[in-house]
This record gives sequence, C-alpha cells and structure tokens, in this order.
Amino acid sequence: MARPRTPKGRARETAVRLAAEYPGSPVELCALEHHNPYELLAATILSAQTTDERVNMVTPELFRRYPTASDLAAANPGDVEEIVKSTGFFRAKTKSLVGMAQALTDRFDGEVPTAMEDLVTIPGVGRKTANVVRSVAMDLPGLPVDTHVGRLSRRLGLTEEEDPVKVEYALNAMLPPPERGVFSLRMILHGRRVCFARRPQCDQCVLNDYCPSAAVPQRPPRRKPGNNS
Repeated sequence: MARPRTPKGRARETAVRLAAEYPGSPVELCALEHHNPYELLAATILSAQTTDERVNMVTPELFRRYPTASDLAAANPGDVEEIVKSTGFFRAKTKSLVGMAQALTDRFDGEVPTAMEDLVTIPGVGRKTANVVRSVAMDLPGLPVDTHVGRLSRRLGLTEEEDPVKVEYALNAMLPPPERGVFSLRMILHGRRVCFARRPQCDQCVLNDYCPSAAVPQRPPRRKPGNNS
C-alpha cells in the first residue's frame, strides 16, 4: 500500500493501524476506573499531575463515601482532602471536586451535562476533561489532547500546532466524529508504550514507514514469493 503523504491521510492510516494495535472500545481503553459520567469526571479532575494508577487507588473510597454529586457537594472539604491527598495538589483538587459536585447539583439536577458549552462552565473542567467524559462515558464526539496526543501529532506531521485546543481542531477536521475519542486514547497508549518523549522506540513502531520523524530506515516493500526481479 502506498504511504500516506498528506496529514489527513496519515491521520486516517494511523487510526487504522492503532486500532489493530490497541483494540477495544473507549471504555475498555480508558485507564481511569469508573462506572458512570460523574465518577469519570471526578477521576479525570484528580488525574492532573499524577498517574492513572494513583487515581484508581483513591477513587474507590471517594465514591464509597460520596456515591452521587449531591453527596460530594455536601462533603466536608477536609474529609475529601484526606482521601485524595496522595494524588498531589490535594487542596486545589478538593476545591474543584466539591465545586464540580455543587455545580452539578445546583444547575444540572445532579447529572453530568452532555454539551461542551455546559461542561466547561463546571469548576475544574476544561476542554480536555470535557472531551474525556463525552467520548468515554457518553459515547459522544470528543478528542482529548494531552501531552502524548500533542507530541505524537506533531511527530507524525498531522499538525504543527502546540496549543492543545488548536491540535484538537486540526485533528477533528481529519477524523470522523465517532472515531475521535478512541483515536485519542490509542495515541495516548502508543505514547506511553512506544513513542516515548525522549527515546521513541521507532524500530518497534507500526507507524514508522510513514512517520516523518521516524529514526529508523523506512521499511522496503515486501517482495512477493517467486519475484526475484
């Protein structure tokens, strides 16, 4: 197959190859453990500046104590701080969590809204967090851009943009809405497992035959059996 030469062509081929490399639905590929949009929203707020593994260690107790937004809205901040302390920046995160829960309770009947314009009005919620919740918990279009997605997009020559929102818009123009969220999740997994920031494992990468940044020789076409020319 001819190597894709345009950013859109590379984006579509990347989506196909990463789907084979990392199969699964958005829920299956999302590393944050959750059972509903409220839990994913809280877990995503907690995930800033820490690992998903660390978040998954504290959320079971958080959700046991505060299973609904109204429960968390009425929480003593000191109690919440104690639960989430190990995730770092625990005072700011607690303020965002309680503020988020109060916003859901006061303005959205305790439910997480689906519209982007509503989500970004909630304390602690920006476009990235809103896109995570929309694409994973609600099966709606949303393409979260974290450091992995931004870095891989530039390495693959999909965009030269540095700003996450501009990266999101650039990728949205190349991918059908239903594919955007799962594309982001697979790019994140690829960035964590293969395309490292400092020493990308280009020799193990399924994209290296057309990646402009690949640090290995491009693979020659395979000869068909019996073709000695």
